[in-house]
Amino acid sequence: MTDAPATADQPAPAVLATAASEPGDVSKDEAGTGVEILTLGCRLNAYESEVMRRHAEATGLDDSVIVNTCAVTAEAVRTARQTIRRARRDRPNARIIVTGCAAQIEPETFAEMPEVNHVIGNAEKVERQTFATLTDGPDERVRVDDIMSVRETAGHLIDGFAARARAYVQVQNGCDHRCTFCIIPYGRGNSRSVPAGEVVDQIARLVDGGIREVVLTGVDITSYGPDLPGTMTLGRLVQKILHHVPALERLRLSSIDSIEADPALLEAIAGDHRVQPHLHLSLQAGDNMILKRMKRRHSREDAIRFCEEMRARRPDIAFGADLIAGFPTETDAMFENSLRLVDDCGLTWLHVFPFSPRQGTPAARMPQLPRPVIKERAARLRRRGATAVSDFLHAETGAMREVLVERDNLGRTGQFAEVLLDVGDHAPNTLLTARITGHDGTRLIGTIVPGGSVE
Repeated sequence: MTDAPATADQPAPAVLATAASEPGDVSKDEAGTGVEILTLGCRLNAYESEVMRRHAEATGLDDSVIVNTCAVTAEAVRTARQTIRRARRDRPNARIIVTGCAAQIEPETFAEMPEVNHVIGNAEKVERQTFATLTDGPDERVRVDDIMSVRETAGHLIDGFAARARAYVQVQNGCDHRCTFCIIPYGRGNSRSVPAGEVVDQIARLVDGGIREVVLTGVDITSYGPDLPGTMTLGRLVQKILHHVPALERLRLSSIDSIEADPALLEAIAGDHRVQPHLHLSLQAGDNMILKRMKRRHSREDAIRFCEEMRARRPDIAFGADLIAGFPTETDAMFENSLRLVDDCGLTWLHVFPFSPRQGTPAARMPQLPRPVIKERAARLRRRGATAVSDFLHAETGAMREVLVERDNLGRTGQFAEVLLDVGDHAPNTLLTARITGHDGTRLIGTIVPGGSVE
């Protein structure tokens, strides 16, 4: 990502130097102008909330609550509605502005809520003019255009970062795939990539500003490149970053689709220690028939083979994964295949989603399982995930790990394990070497080793 501000014909990647919430979580950010932003969902929403906060400040918007919604599940939409109602109770006289994926997909749902003053779309929410109009222009209630017509990505940069542990850099937005359970393409539009030079320039700028870890993020980052000139891929982008920004200390990838991982990406992960040994995989299920009905592009065997090959190339790697429990038509035997996938792939960090039908998707028209069955299967997957985490933390005891401090005495290893440093007072954005002395069941405990080297 460039030093010059982005323009409408020069899309620039999105950047946020902060942590992101998981789907369903709500993070709160209060601007000094009286604008409060409530963010639900993914890292892209977290970035876009920062863009909106700065636009609101610049245009003088005051006494407002912006709710940046998520639509990944029906539960996420329900959470959005609850958040809006709570915001109105807490701020009875404020202007309530609703945006994000749920607002893009279901604008009428939110426009009908008496608590809501304005509904704006995903494209409109990152435009400064939108907020200028809200401040000075006519009181337009719904402003949501066709997201499929959007052809550019991240037309805004964020400057003046606070001291944070990592920066998220958006390199891609949207998705060309149509998984039968997923509504997100209708909230984000088709896949579009940020030019590699823009990404490299912005990362260099972040590193010059003191950022030590950058996370490449997007909706489907392994689809990066086909819409750009030449033969660009995510792997080639990663290699360009590593080559042109030698001062970058840690590079991390957000969720990837393993079947789309190109050879250059695998080479970068295996061959450069700056690429962190942690991959979060969009797996969704471990049964081939369910994967077919989901319209996924990989098989169970593909997933297992990928994890085995990556572990052979990078023995210290840790895997996370998204898994859906209770997909329509899933039998007990099919679910057991998903449960076994945790061991067969050696997964550690699980994001488990109970299946939630989204109106407008093919999966919503398939034969549904009873909700108690879905909830029970999700609970079993989560218990298996908790065991996997415990096993991983126990195996880490005695290892020497590089830790990036995030807050107080808490930091993360390259494998994305949280570490509590047992002595000292360490500032955020500090890189330290620690010996892992144990764990408390959910995070590692480490002791700083001055001048120590990572094993």
